[in-house]
Amino acid sequence: MSHMFQNLKRKLSPKRHSKEVQPQAQPKDSEQQFSIQPHPAKTNDPADLNRDTGGLQSQQPAGALHARDPHVPSPQIVNSLEAPAPRDELRARAAELNK
Repeated sequence: MSHMFQNLKRKLSPKRHSKEVQPQAQPKDSEQQFSIQPHPAKTNDPADLNRDTGGLQSQQPAGALHARDPHVPSPQIVNSLEAPAPRDELRARAAELNK
């Protein structure tokens, strides 16, 4: 069945120029060959990779120690906020939700 599809494909596909290089078919008995890419490190020292991604050895300052001042909202925003609910109301609401 696959032979029929190959013939049909060959007939319908555009003709190839004779100058094109045809891929060489490997014999079925030969094994596949794999190669690995070289490692980017030149030495065995991990610091040579120079990846500043964080961690204790990075040169980047710790964000929490160099944070800006806290955000203080404007008086207009503060005045538009609702008053917090009293404790009794919050306890009643918690008891209602925990039933």
